[in-house]
Amino acid sequence: MKAKTNKSTVKSEINIAPFTDVVLVLLIIFMIATPALMQPEIQVNLPKAESADSGNTSTSIEALISQDGKVAIDGKVIDLSDVERVIRELLAEDPTKSIVIKGDVKVNYDHVMQFMDKAKKAGATKFALAVETK
Repeated sequence: MKAKTNKSTVKSEINIAPFTDVVLVLLIIFMIATPALMQPEIQVNLPKAESADSGNTSTSIEALISQDGKVAIDGKVIDLSDVERVIRELLAEDPTKSIVIKGDVKVNYDHVMQFMDKAKKAGATKFALAVETK
């Protein structure tokens, strides 16, 4: 008599359920954290006005000037001495860009003028002052 041998085969399948759970949790974390990271590092309280012109912001450079004179251009905080270089680089990409200055309601007028002077030296010709509508 022949003895029957049970040949059991081992199935090697990868269970991706735990991997999927981890990926979904990471996705949720990034979805929650991204808006916080996209906020500018300096906070500016804009002055209020009755009317405001909503210009084309896609072809403009956004400059934030805080109450204590800190400057952020397109969300990146820079030193006032670097304004000319950074504006020159941004205008090299598109010389028709305008600069939208978002100065804090309590910013010293001198800080705004120093910024504008350096931007003019870099080749900027169009400026706009941002306000918050009432």
